[in-house]
Amino acid sequence: MNIKIGTSGFSFDDWVGVIYPPGLNRREWLTYYEKELGFSALEINYTYYAMPSVKTLSAMSGKTSPRFEFVIKAHKSMTHELWEDKERTVARDNANEFTAFVESLKPLREENKLTAVLAQFPYFFYKNEKSFDYLARFRDRMGDIPTIIEFRNRAWHGEDAFVFLTDAGLGYCVVDEPKIKGLLPYFPTATTNLAYFRFHGRNPDWYNAPVETRYNYLYSESEIKELLPGILEVAGKVTKTMAFFNNCHAGQAAKNAIELARMLFGEAE
Repeated sequence: MNIKIGTSGFSFDDWVGVIYPPGLNRREWLTYYEKELGFSALEINYTYYAMPSVKTLSAMSGKTSPRFEFVIKAHKSMTHELWEDKERTVARDNANEFTAFVESLKPLREENKLTAVLAQFPYFFYKNEKSFDYLARFRDRMGDIPTIIEFRNRAWHGEDAFVFLTDAGLGYCVVDEPKIKGLLPYFPTATTNLAYFRFHGRNPDWYNAPVETRYNYLYSESEIKELLPGILEVAGKVTKTMAFFNNCHAGQAAKNAIELARMLFGEAE
């Protein structure tokens, strides 16, 4: 089975002294992430807030080996800022943003280091005809780039959504997050040959906590063991499986990713 494990980001100041040695130059963090922590895959999340550039992604690629893989999170203009009005009745034309985003991925694509693009939609991306149409348009605009869809609203948890994603050639993001009404349950499945898992932690104060502490959660060894059967079952049915920990507060994602990797194959992959 081809399973890659990593974290949702790597450039965090609160990892210094916990994950990165004190005094390690920031420019060496990504190299350390691969060579010392043992990870060969990384999910880049800053691209949600700032449109990525060819220069930045090329530089990041240059700090990693040929076997390293990236997943790039879609910019917010592609997943969240979809309407011209507060009532969300008038769709905004974001074609130019798609063009700019896809163009920025060129260095990773040329070096065969781009595994997929992750499109995380907000809770208010409701399951309706307009949303299905938008997802189909999203798929078309991404061309041949593998695309993973992450939903927040539990209404998307159902066979009709899975069938749509399968038919559209869109991957499904399996999430583990707090068991709070309205959020999706942990439901291991895949709608393409690329399976995708994101572990957000189980902070019960999810809705009230500020963004910087929402993902403040360290999975216990027993909790990670509970996740294993689903990962292995799905991985046995697909070509590749990606698993990322997004509980990045104070280095917890790296700790849990290393632990999962050891459980699966003795070391980070």
